[in-house]
Amino acid sequence: MPSVSSALALALALGQTAVQGSPVAPMVTPPPNPGNVQKRADSCTFSGSNGASSASASQGSCSTIVLSDIAVPSGETLKLNDLEDGTHVIFEGTTTFGYEEWDGPLIRIAGTDITVTGAEGNLIDGDGSRWWDGEGTNGGVDKPKFFYAHKLHGDSIIKGLNIKNTPVQAISVNDATGLTIQDVTIDNTDGDDNGGHNTDCYDVSESDSITIKGAVCKNQDDCLAINSGSNIAFTGGKCSGGHGISIGSVGGRDNNTVAGVNIEDSSVEDSTNGIRIKTISGEEGSVSGIIYKDVTMSGITKYGIKFEQDYENGSPTGTPTDGVPITDVTLDGVTGSVTDDAERVYILCAACSDWTWSGVDITGGEASDDCEGVADGASC
Repeated sequence: MPSVSSALALALALGQTAVQGSPVAPMVTPPPNPGNVQKRADSCTFSGSNGASSASASQGSCSTIVLSDIAVPSGETLKLNDLEDGTHVIFEGTTTFGYEEWDGPLIRIAGTDITVTGAEGNLIDGDGSRWWDGEGTNGGVDKPKFFYAHKLHGDSIIKGLNIKNTPVQAISVNDATGLTIQDVTIDNTDGDDNGGHNTDCYDVSESDSITIKGAVCKNQDDCLAINSGSNIAFTGGKCSGGHGISIGSVGGRDNNTVAGVNIEDSSVEDSTNGIRIKTISGEEGSVSGIIYKDVTMSGITKYGIKFEQDYENGSPTGTPTDGVPITDVTLDGVTGSVTDDAERVYILCAACSDWTWSGVDITGGEASDDCEGVADGASC
């Protein structure tokens, strides 16, 4: 019979052998935490005739949306107005639109902290000649608005788009805050000889803290028209072929206040007007805190500087009204030339005050004989 010590030694040896011979138990991976699951795809690409509807249906599921050679069907909107915060939208290749006589818009983008960019070589082609009839929004066939940049908030930016031949107005900014539009080219040159009309490049209303910089606008209406809003900057713009850089028309809308506008380092060429402020006859509102600084003009065919308080679409009354005062207007370094038959400066005011002009030098053309109510600090 083995001794107790021998039995103990044998048991220990057998135990060690058993441990060494046993396989290592696998580690159990815990189930994923739902909070760590990626809820949105990093990037989604859409193209072709179904791309617009697919992008719209998936807009909440993609952090980056690439629109590659999208062909938007007739009567439909490329609708991205329910984007998640921080979404990046990229226009790639050529975007086209089917023909339909309707009001549009052809594109609608909204959200917070949204980035919209154009890939190299991008083109958003409105092919506006299909609608152009010389009447714009005043008559003829129904024409779709082009791009609604409405309800864009936070630090949203639209950058590097190439837009061509919009049916009527190009980019409408409404109910937006903190939006920057940078290095966007809008070329409606083909409309010069083919009936393009009311092809404003930028219409701004009911918005705050809007910056438009590096704009290139070739069109047949206002390069910029600010109908209402505050803290709006337009810098480094190049405008040609249209009606110039405008405040207004102001009046007759739900919001009729324009306050704090800085237009700087910009040029206007081959246009009917250089710069203007227009308020609607008989309406109420206010225009204040307007700065035009280092603005040049050339080839202006009607008015270099035109500030009027008698505006009616296409037919000013000739009698200014005081319901929309124009106050605190600064012109600093506004220079250039007008054509022989144009007027250098035209002012028609009933309620204009607190204007400061310096370095204003418009040559060519003739002086106006019809100025009225010129504010102290300005000359006509």
